[in-house]
Amino acid sequence: MNNDSSSKIVTALRTWVAGAPAGAKLPSTRSLVSRYEASPVTVQKALRTLSGQGLIESRPGVGTFVSAVRIARPSDFGWQTAALGTPRNRLSSWSTTMRPAPVDAIALHGGYPDRELLPERLVRAALARAGRHDSALTRSPVSGLPELQSWFASELAAATPIGVTQVSASDVIVLPGSQSGLSSIFRALVTDGRPLLIESPSYWGAILAAAQAGVRLIPIPTGPAGPDPDEVARAFEETGARAFYVQPNYANPTGTQWSPGTTQRILDVVRTYGAFLIEDDWAHDFGITTDPTPVAARDDDGHVVYIRSLTKSVSPALRVAAIIARGPARERISADRAAASMYVSGVLQTAALDIVTQPGWQTHLRGLRIQLRSRRDLLADSLEKHAPQAHLTALPPGGLNLWVRLPDTTDLPAFTRECEADNVLIAPGDDWFPAEPTGPYIRLNYSGPNPGAYQKAARVIGRALERSGG
Repeated sequence: MNNDSSSKIVTALRTWVAGAPAGAKLPSTRSLVSRYEASPVTVQKALRTLSGQGLIESRPGVGTFVSAVRIARPSDFGWQTAALGTPRNRLSSWSTTMRPAPVDAIALHGGYPDRELLPERLVRAALARAGRHDSALTRSPVSGLPELQSWFASELAAATPIGVTQVSASDVIVLPGSQSGLSSIFRALVTDGRPLLIESPSYWGAILAAAQAGVRLIPIPTGPAGPDPDEVARAFEETGARAFYVQPNYANPTGTQWSPGTTQRILDVVRTYGAFLIEDDWAHDFGITTDPTPVAARDDDGHVVYIRSLTKSVSPALRVAAIIARGPARERISADRAAASMYVSGVLQTAALDIVTQPGWQTHLRGLRIQLRSRRDLLADSLEKHAPQAHLTALPPGGLNLWVRLPDTTDLPAFTRECEADNVLIAPGDDWFPAEPTGPYIRLNYSGPNPGAYQKAARVIGRALERSGG
C-alpha cells in the first residue's frame, strides 16, 4: 500500500469536503480510483482516515456523505471542583523534563538517554522472543517472574561483602517502573502525615510521590560527598522520622556519589534510630569513572529498602524495576503493590530478563560508559568555554546530568524562556528542591540527542546569562 498516495487522496478529499454542503454525497469508490489513479485499497484507506476525523460518514447500501458540522461549545466542569474539594497538594503531575522537544531543538532538559545509547538490537530481539514465550498468554506471579527475581537478587548479592547476609529471590518485588515503587514504599513504610527525610536537592519524582502519599518531607542538605551524617542524626532525633530517601550513586540531579565513609556513617545512624534507608539506585548502569556501590549490599538486618530500575538503561518502553526488602517491610510493600497493579506484564519481564542475561548486555554497558564520558566532558568543556558564568558544582562520576549553579541575580524563569526562544531546552532546578530552592540552578542532560550541538547550546546559555547581568 502506498502511504504517500493515500495521504494525497486524503488532502484532496478534505479540500472537497470543506467546500461541500453537509449531506453531500461523495463519488463512488470506483470513480475515486479512476480520478486519482489509485488502487481500491488505497482509496478505502483514505476514506477510513476521513471518517475517523469525523468529516465523512458511511451509510451502508447508500453511499458516503459529508458529515453535518458539529458546533463546538465550551464544556462546564465547574461542578467537579465542588465534588473534589481542595487538592492535597498543588504539584504538577509532571516535570519540565517530560516535555516533548521540537524536532529542531537542542534538548538538554530530558531525563532519558538518547536512542543511540540504548541496546536497540538486544531490545528488539528480546521482545520478539518474548512474544513467543508462554508469558505472553499467562498471568505472572504478583512478585514477579522467579527467574527475574533471582537476577535482581544475584546482582546485589555479587556486591555484598563476605560476612554480610545476602538477599534472596524471595526478597524481590518486580515493578512496572520505579516511580510506582516509590509511591508504594512511602504509603507502606512512612504513611500519611508522617515525616520522611530526603536529600536536598533530590529527584523530583520522589518529591511528587511523597506529596501524593501525604508524606511530610524534611530536607537534608547534600554536598559533593553526600549529606552530613551528623545532620541526618539530628533530623532523625528532632522529627521522629523513621525513613530517609536517598540516591547514594550518581544522584539525580547532582550526579553525586557518596564516599565510603559517608555511606558507613549514615548506615550506622539509620541503625541507631531504628529507621529505614530507602535507596534509589536509578543510575546503577551509568557509572563513568567509578562503579556503583549499593548501600544495600552492606545491610543484613533489613534497614535498607533498595530500588533498582532498568527503564533508563534498557528502554523507556520497557518499564521494569524491582524493590528488594526484607521482613515485615517487604510484606507491607507487597500488599500495596498488589492493590495498586496486581502484577507486571509477563512479556515485559521476560524481555527484560532476556536482555540483561545476554553476553551483549555487558558489552553494551562497557561501550555506554565510554560514550557517556565523552558526552559529559564535551558539555562541561563547552560550558566552561562559552558560559563561564555558569558554575558546574562538580564533574559527576556517573549518571546522566550536570548540575549547574547560575549567578544569584539570574531570573530563572526568564532565563529559561530566553534559552527556549533560541531553541535550547533546559530544566530549571527548582523542581528538585523539596523546600525553597537554595539558589538558581539548572540541570543539563548530556545523554540526549545531538551532542554535536553542545557548543551551540553553551553559547546560547552564555549569551542569555550576559543579557540577564549574570
